[in-house]
Amino acid sequence: MSYLSGKLLCDVFKSPLKEGMYLFVDKRQGLDEVPEALLERFGEPVSAMTLLLTPEKSLARTTGAAIMAAIEEKGYYLQMPPAKEEYLLDLYRTPTEGRY
Repeated sequence: MSYLSGKLLCDVFKSPLKEGMYLFVDKRQGLDEVPEALLERFGEPVSAMTLLLTPEKSLARTTGAAIMAAIEEKGYYLQMPPAKEEYLLDLYRTPTEGRY
């Protein structure tokens, strides 16, 4: 089944072990396609939200097309937390006027 031609109802789970780590799966399949080894490292998945994805949808750090392609290929999409350096650079770039 090709998701990229339509829409996908997707469950999103957050990791209780690693802040910023999220797992996206097809709502109809749930976590059935996620490898056991990944679930062990991810921790007990905590339901975060349900999304209706389209290939054109833009998310904070990826696109609907990228998530849909990964779910079609592997059965899940794993979003890793941003690198610490990137996070610190974002803080550095944030204007600080009026914060004192």
